Amino acid sequence: MRRRRFLAAASAALAAPSAAALLGGCAGSGDDGTLDYLSLAWQKESMEANKALVAEWNKRNPNRKVRYVQGSWDTVHDQLLTSFEGGEAPDIIHDEANDLTDFAHGGYLADLRGLLPAGLKQQIPQRSWDMATFPDDGVYGVPFVQEPRVLIANRKLLDQAGIRAPEPERPWSWPEFEEAAKELRGGRTFGVAWSMKEPVNQSVNLSLTTGGAVFYQEDGKNVVRFDEADSYVSEVIHRQVNKTRTAPEGSLGMGGSDTLPGFFSGRYAMVPLNFSFRQQVQQQAPDGFEWVTLPMPAGRGGGAGTDAGGGSGTGRAAVQGVSPQTLSIAQDTERKEDAMAFIAFMTRPDHMARLAKGDWMVPTGTEALRDPELNTARHGWRTGVHMSSDLRASPVLGVRGYAEWMDKIATPAFQEFYSGGIGLGELRDKLVEDGNRILARYQR
Repeated sequence: MRRRRFLAAASAALAAPSAAALLGGCAGSGDDGTLDYLSLAWQKESMEANKALVAEWNKRNPNRKVRYVQGSWDTVHDQLLTSFEGGEAPDIIHDEANDLTDFAHGGYLADLRGLLPAGLKQQIPQRSWDMATFPDDGVYGVPFVQEPRVLIANRKLLDQAGIRAPEPERPWSWPEFEEAAKELRGGRTFGVAWSMKEPVNQSVNLSLTTGGAVFYQEDGKNVVRFDEADSYVSEVIHRQVNKTRTAPEGSLGMGGSDTLPGFFSGRYAMVPLNFSFRQQVQQQAPDGFEWVTLPMPAGRGGGAGTDAGGGSGTGRAAVQGVSPQTLSIAQDTERKEDAMAFIAFMTRPDHMARLAKGDWMVPTGTEALRDPELNTARHGWRTGVHMSSDLRASPVLGVRGYAEWMDKIATPAFQEFYSGGIGLGELRDKLVEDGNRILARYQR
């Protein structure tokens, strides 16, 4: 899921490159032999960390220098495609696993399996490597930071309602979450505000909490299903907006940042957001406003068709799908070993933790996760670190045709469903029947 800008104008000024700047990399063929590193860092702390690490690398490696090239999340896919086809791609590419599928299938990215140092391979768990493993089991990126979906809640409203705040070790079940939202509903305050301007990734990724996936493999091919386990969370959202009225319909057209003014004013008691939004909350919250980071609700068990409701105690599944940020190598570069050496340097445990803190995200490496500054209750860091063991590859990763399905079918269908325009049966028909026709075209 592509990073959302907190302050659009400021971010655009910081991060937007010209096409010429991005296309200037020539896969290791620069005049001075310098490797080009396309970075999509855009927050001040993250940009400073990346540039400082590049400078440190260059000081240590004067004969294999790296040039920092600023990119933008808003335009990276189209610009990379143009540069790949023109033979002028950056040597080292910062992107997101969700964006790698077509590039890997097109032969534009190097398979890293024969290049990965043993130490780097071992420090990142297999569940994270699965997020960057696509056709023929090739590894096309090093996953280094990721972020779960969390609940940001108004602590004062929780305390006033006498509601138990869930902990990572003991999250709410989905029925408990619905009950909490009802108890928080009162006057002008809604229990929760679902921002569904871009509803598909979060609808699919959260289906894992109840044993769903939406995307499945049948006879070696990707197919869409939307059975009970897949639709459970979507039904919760629909019910909160259209039946219990614990969530406002008006938030459905919002992005995550759009919900924050209402959250700060007490109109919304809880807002489900990506983990990195904590930085914006911390920066923009009014003086004296107390907020807390809570884990998303969980179902019971981990397999499709399991009991989604759950209950207090053990056996609850807090898994959810994510698409981590990655570092890849262009297939055309003539200096793959040097490029990998730089990636290994950037993802050393202390460096990985530094990059994660700059982006307010969670590192993938087991040693980086032990960083003391990440294991603190302050700003909810400990919640994200604890949730990292429950993060799995988003079901959409590696699915060719997903982007078309999302744009043409799933986005309008989910938006109609959440607003009450269509029922569950019609939503299922659109997602499955129309969706499988699209996926079939990509798998002939």
